[in-house]
Amino acid sequence: MAASKREFGVYTVMHLRDGIFEPSSDVVIHARGDAARQAVLDRLGPQLHLEVNCFLLRGPDGVALIDAGTGDHWGAALGQARAALKAAGVAPEQVARVLLTHLHGDHALGLLEGDAAWLPRAEILVPEADLRFFTDPAAREALPEAKRGAFGITERVLRAYEGRVRPIPNGPVAAFPGIEAIPLPGHTPGHTGYLLRGGTQDLLIWGDALHLFTEQAADPETGLAYDIDPALAIRTRQDMLARAAREGWMVAGAHVPGFGVLEAAGSGYRVLPA
Repeated sequence: MAASKREFGVYTVMHLRDGIFEPSSDVVIHARGDAARQAVLDRLGPQLHLEVNCFLLRGPDGVALIDAGTGDHWGAALGQARAALKAAGVAPEQVARVLLTHLHGDHALGLLEGDAAWLPRAEILVPEADLRFFTDPAAREALPEAKRGAFGITERVLRAYEGRVRPIPNGPVAAFPGIEAIPLPGHTPGHTGYLLRGGTQDLLIWGDALHLFTEQAADPETGLAYDIDPALAIRTRQDMLARAAREGWMVAGAHVPGFGVLEAAGSGYRVLPA
């Protein structure tokens, strides 16, 4: 994938690499069953190597982030987005807003220094369906323990940023001219991508709609166990990939190395350098 900084409309977008997450390939799932899953595992090997990224936006209202990485909460192999932000000349107090794609740890824990707010001035914008879900005790009890982590993260973020967390609906994002919140449910109920209108070319930052970029683009029925609703995540992935290819959008995400574009290839899509 190509360069780490691009211009889209009124925004300069910089890719901030937080590090590499290496779970076992046991987390891979496939809608067509064991044989299809095994074919994916044969290609990937026993361990996955997932980039973790977030994005710096410079625009007419100052400095913002899309997602915040892991901070110092996931070990030494991660948390590097803070150093990348510093290298870009941005101090924590300069960040005015953070747009979260969802409330999982590799997106929201970077907001915290211990249990305190790492960003002293920032307003935190959260997709309203995710905020509603991850503050609902009944929803928490309905999920297996392994998928409950975001409930505790949400509690910590709400405490640390009391009075500075704002739910946002789908559609145009207030205070971000030219940015639209695109619902991409399945990974979490309110999982959201952000579409930046750029004039000659638009950019979709799709969060975790795909974790395994080339693998899931070619076969959208491949998933990971982190999806709360795997079947819905597949439908979202299929629809999103088709639209991105049709519209000619540039794409990026939390686990995508840089910026790329998509073209149809058989029953899936091929990734091309931006």
